[in-house]
Amino acid sequence: MQWFNLGLFLLEAVIYFTVMTAFLHFRRQLGLGVFLAALGVMHFMETYLAAVFYIELPLGTVSPGSSVFFAGKLMMILLLYLKEDAATVRQPIYGLFLGNLLTVGIAQLLQFHEVVALPGGRSADMSFLDEMGWLMVWGTALLYIDAIGIILLYERLGRFFRNHVVLRFALSGAALLTFDQVGFYAALNFLFDAPFSVFLGGWWAKLLAVALYSLLFAAYLKIEQIPRFARSAREITDIFHALTFRERYQALLAQSGVDGLTGVFNRSRLDAEVPEMIRSCLDRGGELSLVMIDVDRFKEVNDRFGHLKGDEILKDVVARLRINSRPSDHLSRFGGEEFVLILPGMDHEDALAFADRLRIEICRSVMRPDGQCVTVSIGVATAPEDGHLQDALLGCADERLYRAKKDGRDNVHGRFGRLASSEAGAGA
Repeated sequence: MQWFNLGLFLLEAVIYFTVMTAFLHFRRQLGLGVFLAALGVMHFMETYLAAVFYIELPLGTVSPGSSVFFAGKLMMILLLYLKEDAATVRQPIYGLFLGNLLTVGIAQLLQFHEVVALPGGRSADMSFLDEMGWLMVWGTALLYIDAIGIILLYERLGRFFRNHVVLRFALSGAALLTFDQVGFYAALNFLFDAPFSVFLGGWWAKLLAVALYSLLFAAYLKIEQIPRFARSAREITDIFHALTFRERYQALLAQSGVDGLTGVFNRSRLDAEVPEMIRSCLDRGGELSLVMIDVDRFKEVNDRFGHLKGDEILKDVVARLRINSRPSDHLSRFGGEEFVLILPGMDHEDALAFADRLRIEICRSVMRPDGQCVTVSIGVATAPEDGHLQDALLGCADERLYRAKKDGRDNVHGRFGRLASSEAGAGA
């Protein structure tokens, strides 16, 4: 019977990981809310099972709620971080924690009701609901620590196992779930007088689950590299937008991934090509830098000299960026007067120096109608130190760009703050 239970245990883990990964993988089509809602529903189920449902495995006494579903949720949070960023990861954790506090509060309030007996003499076990609420609060508090810890440990292990993503995934999960087992067992023992065999069995089961989830994660990475069949997402309303020549022209430009004004790649081309550039560069053990460039006081140019003159200045800035870039670099218009330059194989120090040369070159070469030079503010981020994914690098570079703006504009900010330029700009 124990081996039969083990087979079901493994099957439950496979089903959980497969379905949740599918929700996460198709988040662009379905929306991230589908994944987060499923995570929340499973949170209640796993806590309930951890309190009342235990089975015998060759490893010992185990609850699938804790070993399969909680372990799976923590690994899903790490996968969400890898696919999105830390800011997105915080959202479900905050939601679960506040929801659990609400559960405890309402459970306390419900106990003031005078209830009637149900058919068959059954009655609501409000004390159990109360205990469940506090157990979920404690579990979510642990989850918050676990989620932060697993992300930090995953990134720290990158210094030693940069090209072994699956190994880092497994080691991070094993370490944090060991910590979690100690904390969660303490609550089980306090609330339900759980024996020590529950701790040992649950710990071994969580390690087994991590091993299985890591194998499935490796398979997922392989599957993700298979080219997808092209699918049309065209809606009926799109037909009406294609009736005029200008709209068809703009649609053609967007489809080709080229910005109509400057001729560089647009945001959609950035999103389509850069993630693979990052992955390819890191897989070879190299570095990649992302440079975010913003034209200073561009609104003032448009307001004083008109949008046509503003367009000319943007074209001139792009011309200087192109001239000073390498053939392997990827230049795109991020939006408005912001541009993103991807520098494969360039470390952070070299990227800062390169960015500063761009800043000086633009100030020397591009002029406003009133004779003042056009200046730019620049933020620089580098993989893998500042992140492994496009969104993480963009967020990091954007934050540093904001600091450059706050620091008087016409400067470059990197990981260690403002770059001490060898030649000052003309000021903004």
